[in-house]
Amino acid sequence: MSGHSKWSKIKRKKGANDNKRSSIFTKIIKEIQVSVKLGGPDPDGNARLYAAIQSAKSSNMPKENIERAIKKASGSDATTYTELTYEAVTNGKVALVIECATDNTNRTVANIRHILGKYNGQLVNPGTNDFIFEQKGIISFPEPKISRDEWELEVIDAGAEDIELEDGMVTISTARENFGSLQKRLRELKIEIDSASLQRIPRVHKNLDLEDAKKAIKVIDLLEDDEDVQHVYHNLEMTEEIAGIYENE
Repeated sequence: MSGHSKWSKIKRKKGANDNKRSSIFTKIIKEIQVSVKLGGPDPDGNARLYAAIQSAKSSNMPKENIERAIKKASGSDATTYTELTYEAVTNGKVALVIECATDNTNRTVANIRHILGKYNGQLVNPGTNDFIFEQKGIISFPEPKISRDEWELEVIDAGAEDIELEDGMVTISTARENFGSLQKRLRELKIEIDSASLQRIPRVHKNLDLEDAKKAIKVIDLLEDDEDVQHVYHNLEMTEEIAGIYENE
């Protein structure tokens, strides 16, 4: 978890520094619309939608934008997005899993191939990278005012597998099947969730020297900037030196 948490913070800091709010909002709105299509417009009965709304709030998306996205997705004229997952390797054999939501699959795969090709990367057969990642629910929230013993016992009973507390923020991981029930328990405890999502956590990491790591990070950045790409997961080992690539930008 510690490596994953560090990567999350670096990404949040980078996003705040490079004025990507519009792109972030676009991806969150798309996630809200897909969630509504799949599970309905009620976040109390749709864990994926609830998580998307919490992500929107933590990104300071205006309430009216969230409500508009839910309403639009509930209409008969809403855009239909296809969810696709691609697997790839980039320079140094860093494994990638690229999750997309698109209304034009030909455009999406062409863009991904183009980005990978520029940096000696390529798509691989589905399932190639399966053994490298495991899917976990990752939930973050400010440290509750109630005693730590009290809330820790509650979240463990609800399925939390790992708990990390750093700089006043709690990050917990849970098995995919407990993701919804754990969020529900946090709501019952009146704990305001900052972010919640299903993520692919690497079981094994790839160590690269600084120059190769810079190339790998460039590919990840370009993929994440694509309008059809929702998430990019990788197994690059984020050493302090490599983390400095972000911190110094």
